[in-house]
Amino acid sequence: MTSRSAPPPTVHCEFLPPYLIERLQPDKLAVDAGFRAARAAGPHPVRRTLAGGPAWVVHTCENGTSLPGTTVRSAGDPASGDAAVDEAATGITGTLALFSEVYHRDSFDGAGAQVSLSVHYDKDYDNAYWDGTQLVFGDGDGEIFDRFTKPVDVLGHEFTHAVTERTAGLTYSGQSGALNESVSDVFGSCLKQRLLGQDAADADWLIGEGLFLPGVEGRALRDMRNPGTAYDDPRLGKDPQAADMSGYVDTDDDNGGVHTNSGIPNRAFALAAIAIGGRSWEGAGQIWYAALTGDQVDADTDFAGFAAATIAAAGDHADAVRTAWETVGVAATGAATGASPSAGAGASGERVTVRRSGGFTGRTQEAGVDLDADDDRVSELRDLVSRVDVAAVPAGDPQPDRYVYDFDLCGSTCRVPEQHLTPDLQRIADLVLR
Repeated sequence: MTSRSAPPPTVHCEFLPPYLIERLQPDKLAVDAGFRAARAAGPHPVRRTLAGGPAWVVHTCENGTSLPGTTVRSAGDPASGDAAVDEAATGITGTLALFSEVYHRDSFDGAGAQVSLSVHYDKDYDNAYWDGTQLVFGDGDGEIFDRFTKPVDVLGHEFTHAVTERTAGLTYSGQSGALNESVSDVFGSCLKQRLLGQDAADADWLIGEGLFLPGVEGRALRDMRNPGTAYDDPRLGKDPQAADMSGYVDTDDDNGGVHTNSGIPNRAFALAAIAIGGRSWEGAGQIWYAALTGDQVDADTDFAGFAAATIAAAGDHADAVRTAWETVGVAATGAATGASPSAGAGASGERVTVRRSGGFTGRTQEAGVDLDADDDRVSELRDLVSRVDVAAVPAGDPQPDRYVYDFDLCGSTCRVPEQHLTPDLQRIADLVLR
């Protein structure tokens, strides 16, 4: 299969879902407004690998937020001695090899784009993302999360968002958004299993294993074979992922629950891979890749439509794939519909409320400030609210693994993807969610 010639609008993909970001890092709200505006102008041109040039380049941000940062290592260079740099190098080498050698795809765009990676992004940053031009990794907070370069499937996950952007372009909301997340977990897991030399039956099917630091009650961020069981920790809560359609969450948070509902297609893939047998990247992985890049899947495909596409691509394994989807409650001939986010609404009056969802962890956070209260934030918030015209706030689609904000500014409401936050809205979010 070849990729479509016209890429869809760029989306931005972060690893931690919003329901974890809410608990852990309310202050990590947004990056420089100018940088966000540049990202939002996508799809972005990509750097081609020149003859004899490196296939990938790793940069360091030195715990700042200026991208891409300083070049540290390129393809063909020896190890740098910096753990994050060298983990990124190992991960992107393995990822490019997987897509090239197994799926005959030359980089994420299918045309040999050079891959830019940046590590040591920001301070205590609990996330990783694809921003339409490059991969970005935080070092974690040192209390709950370790480096986001440490589990190789995190890198594979984010790279696959770039592949999905350039192929099916799955809309990042509702069921198509959950599929977007799931496809990234699928090929992140295939990468991990390939590097470890594991068959599908022997794999642990964990996503983000090694992200949690000692003391956290959890095995990983997600468990594809057993969604909802990856962690249960006082600080994180319990893994909320759905294992079948009986647990499907219809919500406005997290772009329609994309990180929660992705557990359903994740489990379908794991069950199909185990039933087919052998190596997941060669068996079920080939089927999922053919569906993703074929003509049956488009931006608005739901679970039932994707199930039908995988069954059609499965050949002799069609029964195994169909059974896997039926086990999680998805009928390929059904007419499933995804949850569609709507503009957030809060209590009206002299109160400012901010609700944030999304991010790789899928966590949701909400807080408010009464403007009549004795609160040191009130004066600045009143001034900020007076300057914001919600009707003029830039519109745009959410970007995978990035945050989405719902604002209620004394009764005036709007929903804003992170890349479209104005400086005033960013400051309001900082103050309210601090």
